[in-house]
Amino acid sequence: MGAQSNAAPIIIKKKRVSGGGGHHGGAWKVAYADFVTAMMAFFMLMWLLNATTEKQRKGLADYFSPTIPVNPVSGGGDGAFGGDNMFSEKTMVMDGSGASNRNPTEAKQARGSTGVDEQGGGKGAFEDFSSLEAQLLGRSGESLVSDKMLKHIVTRVTDEGLVVELFATEDQPLFESDTDKPTQMMRALVLLVARSSDLVTNSISVEGHVRSAPVVLAHNPVWDLSTARAQSTRQLLQNKGVQPPRLDRVTGHADRELSVSNPMAVRNNRVEIIFLRNP
Repeated sequence: MGAQSNAAPIIIKKKRVSGGGGHHGGAWKVAYADFVTAMMAFFMLMWLLNATTEKQRKGLADYFSPTIPVNPVSGGGDGAFGGDNMFSEKTMVMDGSGASNRNPTEAKQARGSTGVDEQGGGKGAFEDFSSLEAQLLGRSGESLVSDKMLKHIVTRVTDEGLVVELFATEDQPLFESDTDKPTQMMRALVLLVARSSDLVTNSISVEGHVRSAPVVLAHNPVWDLSTARAQSTRQLLQNKGVQPPRLDRVTGHADRELSVSNPMAVRNNRVEIIFLRNP
């Protein structure tokens, strides 16, 4: 028989350590951080609603509104799929939207964005100038319009189209005194209009207006001056990239259409660039 060993057997004990158990784990910290962040955002929202006026809130909303001229009306097809398509504005789709020129909303009617014919019905396809206005008035997020330039721009929608009024102030004229030579401010304003004009395809009209002469002159220059300034603006638009076929009309109105009651006020020196409604 072989010799027996008196050595005791070696026993190895493995201790299992469970990680992340109880309050020593870190998962609860992530959930708590999310909760605190959500509460902070909620209280900031409530503070903003209480600390701002309705006009300021509208300005904030306009700041984040998209400026890409996409069709805001959802579309749709027919058949089994009934999906959206890019021609929905001209069709009455299955989801109840589309063809807004047939059933314009009250807001668009009140703003004059739909156009009116002699019988009071809709005229042509729906035209929305909101993206163009937002670009010109510095409401878009990527806008580079300075506060100094905004003091010279007024827009309004009429039956004729979108009127962009560029006007002079006491400290900043648009043209050199009694000439049709544009100032640097006028060049910057026309450049802004020219770049923004790509948002629409409408034809353009240019109208010149001047203030009344202080004395009765044998040869009143207001007609020639207003026409020359309109022509100068037209040439600037073309130089800044507006295609000549889009320029439909250039006129001078002298001092016949005053902007303010004082006929000799500088505010009456202005140029109106009108984006005409499509016929």
